[in-house]
Amino acid sequence: MLKLNLEDIPRVKSISKKDFLEHYYKPQKPVVLEEFIEDWPAYNTWNLDYFKEIAGDKIVSLYDDRPVSCDDGFNEAHAKMKLNDYIDLLQNGSTKYRIFLWNILKEVPQLQNDFTYPDLGLKLLKKLPMLFFGGKGTHTFMHYDIDLANIFHFHFAGEKEIILFDQNQSKYLYKIPHALITREDIDFSNPNFEKWPALKQANGYKTNLKHGEVLYMPEGYWHYMKYKTTGFSMSLRAIPRHPKHLSKAIYNVFVMRHFDNLMRRLKGQKWIDWKNEQAVKKTTATLNT
Repeated sequence: MLKLNLEDIPRVKSISKKDFLEHYYKPQKPVVLEEFIEDWPAYNTWNLDYFKEIAGDKIVSLYDDRPVSCDDGFNEAHAKMKLNDYIDLLQNGSTKYRIFLWNILKEVPQLQNDFTYPDLGLKLLKKLPMLFFGGKGTHTFMHYDIDLANIFHFHFAGEKEIILFDQNQSKYLYKIPHALITREDIDFSNPNFEKWPALKQANGYKTNLKHGEVLYMPEGYWHYMKYKTTGFSMSLRAIPRHPKHLSKAIYNVFVMRHFDNLMRRLKGQKWIDWKNEQAVKKTTATLNT
C-alpha cells in the first residue's frame, strides 16, 4: 500500500538556544521538544475542566470540515457558542466543530500566568498566543498560515497527528490558487494516489504530538493536523525572517484575502469551482513536465 513520503520529525528532550538556532531555525527544519514545558503551571493545570472553570462563559468561534463555500467569508466561522457548551460536546464525543485561532490573552488575560515565552532566539509576538481545540477524528485541511510565521505549537491533553511540507513542495500538493489550502477532498491521513498522483512526488514530515510536547514549525510550512483523541493546543509565533516569505505574508494579509472575498461576492460558487479545477490543472502540468 502506497503512503506519503514522510520522514519522522527529529525529537529532543530539551535544547539550548544555540543548538536550536544552529540546527533547526537557521536551516528551517522542524523539531519536537519533548520535555520543554514541564515547569509551566499549564503543564499540570490545563485541561478541559480548567477551561470550563475560567472561561466557560466566553463565546467562541467554531469551524468544521465542510468545503469552502462562496457564502463564507475568508476564514469565517461556521458557528458560535459558549465555551462551556462546546466543551460539553467535546467530552461526550458528539461534535465535529473545532476552535481555531482563539486569542486567549485577549479573552482571558490571567492565562498569561500559566506559561512563559521560550527563550530560543525568536522574537515572539506576545499578544498573539492562539488556542486550538478539537474532538477525536476532527482535522484541519492541509494549509499554511497567512503570515507564514515561525510557530511553536504546544499540545495538551491527548494526541494529535501532524503532517508537514515545506513551501518548496507546494507544486505537488494541489494548492488552491488565491488561498492558503490544498484541495479539501484530499485525505492526507490516507490519500488516494490514483486520484492525486502528484502526492507521490511530495516529501514531508510526520509526528504524533502528546501532552506537553512542543513542535517547532518553520515559516510557511504546510500543516495537516488530526486529533487522534480530544485535545487542544496553543501556538506562539514569530514573523518570517526570509524576505520572500515576509513579502508573501504582507501580500496575503493586505491583498490576497480581500481579492478572494471580492471574487466570491462577484462570481459566487463559480469562483470556488474554478479555483478547485485550477489546483488540479496546475499540479498535473507540473507533474507532466
